[in-house]
Amino acid sequence: MGYPDRPGWLRYIQRTPYSDGVLYGSPTYENVGKPTVIEITAYNRRTFETARHNLIINIMSTEDFPLPYQAEFFIKNMNVEEMLASEILGDFLGAVKNVWQPERLNAINITSALDRGGRVPLPINNMKEGVYVMVGADSPFSSCLREVENPQNQLRCSQEMEPAISCDKKFRSQFHIDWCKISLVDKTRQVFAPQEVVRGEGILPDVGEYRPPSDTLKSRDYYSDFLITLAIPSAVAVVLFAILGYIMCCRREGIIQLVHHSAIQKSTKELRDMSKNREIAWPLSTLPVFHPVTGEMVPPMHTDSFDNTNMPLMQTQQSMPHQTQIPQQPNAGKWYPEERKLTEAMDL
Repeated sequence: MGYPDRPGWLRYIQRTPYSDGVLYGSPTYENVGKPTVIEITAYNRRTFETARHNLIINIMSTEDFPLPYQAEFFIKNMNVEEMLASEILGDFLGAVKNVWQPERLNAINITSALDRGGRVPLPINNMKEGVYVMVGADSPFSSCLREVENPQNQLRCSQEMEPAISCDKKFRSQFHIDWCKISLVDKTRQVFAPQEVVRGEGILPDVGEYRPPSDTLKSRDYYSDFLITLAIPSAVAVVLFAILGYIMCCRREGIIQLVHHSAIQKSTKELRDMSKNREIAWPLSTLPVFHPVTGEMVPPMHTDSFDNTNMPLMQTQQSMPHQTQIPQQPNAGKWYPEERKLTEAMDL
């Protein structure tokens, strides 16, 4: 209370908006003797009725209840909120007490596998996240728990195989324990060597008189750097342009390419102009020609009202109105003088 968020050691989890919320965590030695007040505010989604409650957590030191022998189990088929239920946690502590046989046994810490870097399981086959449960007792570990430390089981764990634990059947009915992740801590064997703090004199070593840099710095001329930066790219560009101009203008292949390019552009422009304006000059095949017999100029092969959009460039002999017809001989073996003259004129 009086803080914007809950303490760092306290966690809250609620799977769905309609499931129960759970507060859990393990305080540190710094929080011993300091009461923690949690202000809980709840409201009814239907009636919008609001209620408040202050939860006071008193933290006591573990030195008053020493539990030097601690074992941490990893349960694969449980989530943290399921394990925090009093009946489930009681069943687990009862199974551990049956194997360990201590006088006093308590749960010290319960942590979700996700808080230890575990992955979120796939939503298939009712897979669980897993939970770590640390329990403490006042008596040494039993022989069953010590079986995890023998070389055969360590080798099986390194090969990702399940170790052979004799007391696993006492847990298997309700709890699936990963025995390769169990850790046994014996605090009676831990000797804390006090670290001596070596304090210095607080005086920096004498390295001579400090000499700051001079105020009169030499000026630097950047003109040569500018010329080098600008002249080299410019010279390379001029050389490249000269080579390209020689290839395109002095070489025969370049001239041919320029002529072809110019012809293509000119033809393209003419076609575009023709498509925009239908009243342009007619092709040479449709211009007036001279009559082959009389020598008179024949008018164009179209009229002003003629649809020039569908007119072909070259007309066939059948469609030419001014075509000279060669007379056919009416009787075989007989020729008329006028027809002979006409034929000679055409041959000429």
